[in-house]
Parts: sequence; structure tokens; C-alpha cells
Amino acid sequence: MTKEDIEQLIAKIAPLKREIAKNVVGQHEVIDQLMVGLIAGGHVLLEGVPGLAKTLIIKTLSQALSMDFNRIQFTPDLMPSDILGTEILQEDDQGKRIFSFSKGPVFTNILLADEINRTPPKTQSALLELMQEYGLTYAGKRYDLPKPFFLLGTQNPIEQSGTFPLPEAQVDRFLIHVCVDYPTVQEEVDILKLTTGIYNHNIQEVLTAQDIISIQQLCREVHIDDQLIRDISTMIRSTRPSNGSDQFVTNYVDWGAGPRAGQALILVSKARALMRNRYSVIPEDIRTMTLPTLRHRIALNFRASSEGITPEIVTRHLIKNYKIG
Repeated sequence: MTKEDIEQLIAKIAPLKREIAKNVVGQHEVIDQLMVGLIAGGHVLLEGVPGLAKTLIIKTLSQALSMDFNRIQFTPDLMPSDILGTEILQEDDQGKRIFSFSKGPVFTNILLADEINRTPPKTQSALLELMQEYGLTYAGKRYDLPKPFFLLGTQNPIEQSGTFPLPEAQVDRFLIHVCVDYPTVQEEVDILKLTTGIYNHNIQEVLTAQDIISIQQLCREVHIDDQLIRDISTMIRSTRPSNGSDQFVTNYVDWGAGPRAGQALILVSKARALMRNRYSVIPEDIRTMTLPTLRHRIALNFRASSEGITPEIVTRHLIKNYKIG
């Protein structure tokens, strides 16, 4: 890839954000983190109360990308076959009856798993293999997903009625966990004006599937200093109570992050650098991406729950107390 090709690819990232902003008022940090997940080649979990435009952001992103998009509305009665696919009995050209695999909606480039925590763990777990291996095994046969494959899950806060906690193994497969908050006063006024009148924003396609594959490859080529990698490793290891290096963690954490967290933090830091037209990671990239990378990978004990300590508080403690760079 020539320098000119690289510059042309990076130049397409900013228009993508502008296209999303046509339909979405505010939520700049959420959009940034969503794009970081896309560039890094990982999956993103968005959490927030209903009505904060989680689904709208994802649908607008899909409209700005020249790729296939499917949405699955997760419900309590959803079965694994409803999302993965199933075998159906058909007749071949010779009239012989055979079983043929009918692919489910997961066979797409962008998959919106809407309200993913409203379906029981049995169906949630059906996503484990495809999130990690980018394919699935059915009746002993392997089926690869289209490339690129980008899964975006939305969920309501777990304390709301009718929700099921995601399995820990599945949560860990999300590259980052993005929390969507309420808009500011002015943003809410703008939202009310925009959505209660006549408006029709034409979203332009600015990136193709091949563009995304090339950008994801370029992301992995972004430089990160060995010392920064060691600093990341030290911070990740400090999230584990068994490590005994941090009394705050020992007091409140049941189990901490594994090596996948370090891999994720490096990748999203590289993606953030690339979004800012840099080819080298700086400490600011790491500090900014630590919270969405670690907040869902730290499990707290009963003492933490009783004292109001949250994973976010623990993660901010780590950012404050561990040197990066």
C-alpha cells in the first residue's frame, strides 16, 4: 500500500463521522468510540436507557457504509436457529431429498443485535463462536461470515425488568463497552426540533467493504512503543486480585481482566491514533480508551456492591494510579 493509498483511506474516515452527524445530534464521544471499534475490527456493546438513539446511531452508520446490514430484535422467545440459521429438507436436481443449510441473519457485514440482553443466555451464547472465530459450525460443517463482520449490541441497564445478564465469556468478546448518556440541554432542544418536523437527511455511502478491510489492516500497522505495551500489561495485571499489587483492587474486585483486554486496548489505541491522522500511539490514546475497554471486564465482589463501588470507579482508579508512557 502506497503512502497515497494510505492518505486516501484515512481521508474517508472524517466524512463517515459527518454523515452520522446528519441524523444524530450530539453523542460525539459515542460516535468516536463506535468508529474506533469498526477501525480496530472488533465488536461494540452500547448500553443506555431507552430513547437515547443507540439504534439510530448504528442504523445511520450502516447507511454510510456500502455493506450488508441486518438487524435482529432480541426477545425472550428468540431461539439460536432464528439467528444462526437451520437445516431444511429440499429436493436436489435428481429428486433426492437432502438437508440444506439456510443461513440466518448473522450472515452479513454489519449486525445489530438490538436489546441483546432481553433474550435468555441460551440464545446469547449462540453468538460466542461467530464473535471470536468470525464463523460458525453447524452439523459438523464450518460456515464463514462475510468480511468484514461487525457486531453491535445494544442493551438496557441490567437492573431494568425483563433483562438477562450476558454471559461473562460473551461480554469479554466485545472489544469495547460504550455507555450512552443523556444529551445536554441544547442537544435535547435540537433533537426535539429535528425529530418533530419534516426532515429527510440523505446519508451518503462513503466507505466500501474493501475500504474497511484495508483500514483495519492499516490499523494493525500503527506503531506502539514497547514501553507503552509494558505499561498496558502492568495495568491489566493489576486488575487481578491475585496479583496483590493494588489494595483497592484486592478489596473490591472478584476477578480482573485477562490478556484479551490488553490486546483490545492496544488495538483501540491504534485505531484512535489513526482517526487523528497519526501512525504512532501516544499515552493519551491509551488513557482515553482504557475506560470503554476495561469497564466490562472487571467483576466486583459483594463488598463493592454494598459500598457503591462500580467497575467504572475501579477503572478510573487504575487510570489515575498507573503510569502510561
